[in-house]
Amino acid sequence: MKGVILAGGKGTRLGRHTLVTNKHLVAVGKYPMIEYPLATLRRMGVNDITVVTGAEHAGAIVNYLIHAHPGVDFTFKVQKEAGGIAQALALVENVAKGDCIAVILGDNVFDADFSGDVKDFKDGALLFVKEVLDAQRFGVAEVQGSRIVSIEEKPKMPKSNLAVTGLYVFDSSVFDKIKTLKPSARGEFEITDVNNLYIKDGNASYRVVRGFWSDAGTHQSRNHAEKFVEESGYDPLQF
Repeated sequence: MKGVILAGGKGTRLGRHTLVTNKHLVAVGKYPMIEYPLATLRRMGVNDITVVTGAEHAGAIVNYLIHAHPGVDFTFKVQKEAGGIAQALALVENVAKGDCIAVILGDNVFDADFSGDVKDFKDGALLFVKEVLDAQRFGVAEVQGSRIVSIEEKPKMPKSNLAVTGLYVFDSSVFDKIKTLKPSARGEFEITDVNNLYIKDGNASYRVVRGFWSDAGTHQSRNHAEKFVEESGYDPLQF
């Protein structure tokens, strides 16, 4: 299995933090934000990792990762425009070479070990969901048994309390699915549309995240993640 960290975007919601550097190099606790998704993949046993980043400040993230982690086999791809998560993922097709891929958003912080969840993965999509109190803020998964039957974005009346996190495992058919997509109303190729194609095929399963999860893409969520790592002592470099 290969890994993908999606670290694009300009990070405007973090204000002045991202004026001169990539958002994913902004600190969360003692470490740059990208150390946390990297730790999640390495804890799974994934060390062949492609990082997709935006053209602006791409050099900073490349220089950081190759010097901080000389033992990791990194490949880098540049997303030249803000075309959405699915568009960014499409850039990895030639690197994946038919393998399954574990995909994580570069601002997502988890502390759980998912190696057991992905050990026997063979096909379809495996999405990681988290029970939350404010499900209307997220993409919400409706499940039946071990399968996801729908995902609704920011519903006013959520069908469950299961928020879809920024961690996904896909088989190689994900790239063919991306090629069938049309831009959303905001002009981007959406990862939810990819997930819904797997759901349509009856091939989208899920795991419930039992540990901590937060993104760190806004001041509020970054502070929340930072408080967790400082109080818990969670160290992403141990993996």
